[in-house]
Amino acid sequence: MRQRRRAVKQVVATNTIARRRLNNQHLVSPTLTEAAEVVRTLGAVQAQDYLGARWAIAQRTTGLTETDVERAIASGAVLRTHVLRPTWHFVLPKDVRWMLALTAPCIRAAMAFYNRYHELDATVFRKSHAAIERALRAGDHLTRLELSAALARAGVVSSERLIGLLMQAELDRLIISGPRRGKQFTYALFDERVPAAPTRDRDEALHDLTRRYFATRGPRRFGISRGGRPHDRRREARCGDRRLIPDA
Repeated sequence: MRQRRRAVKQVVATNTIARRRLNNQHLVSPTLTEAAEVVRTLGAVQAQDYLGARWAIAQRTTGLTETDVERAIASGAVLRTHVLRPTWHFVLPKDVRWMLALTAPCIRAAMAFYNRYHELDATVFRKSHAAIERALRAGDHLTRLELSAALARAGVVSSERLIGLLMQAELDRLIISGPRRGKQFTYALFDERVPAAPTRDRDEALHDLTRRYFATRGPRRFGISRGGRPHDRRREARCGDRRLIPDA
């Protein structure tokens, strides 16, 4: 870790934009102390590569280990789901409802061809959602294989359909990550891991996401989220504080 931080500081010393971005990413002189604090500050953390993402959180703190981050994930202080775009992200329980409300429509649009190809429609999703909910209420946190077996018993799954069925259940706020069981990921019922929260105004939510993005990833241009709609990118600029506009 010390060697990596020395290398980062060498880059920082020779490149102004790199220096600002690495500082904003909390990679040069970290001050954050908790995994949830890192995720809150960044807004969301790409987590398709689970082990890499876990380490990415740890290195943005003053001394957490990957075991500490794993403990935060297991406790539900940090959750993992498909949000912003059709890839896994770490996100906080208090943020996941409004982030899904903001970006789930575009993720669904990105999945439309897959769903048509595998003949996944509203009728199938109602049946799969019911089977998933029954299984999780009976079995607490279940692995993908265990949910696949439950869906097979309900007559709605094949190996090729499983990804679409589980992702739709995530986007519809039925399921979210549970604690790992050994090296196996599990799913839990969304409402058991995520606190209830009032619906946020869309512009307010866009402003919050934009502010966190620029505060930790700037300076750069607007149009922050590929999961956002084109007109939302214009709203980001209108809603954003003037200090968010990059000057380099």
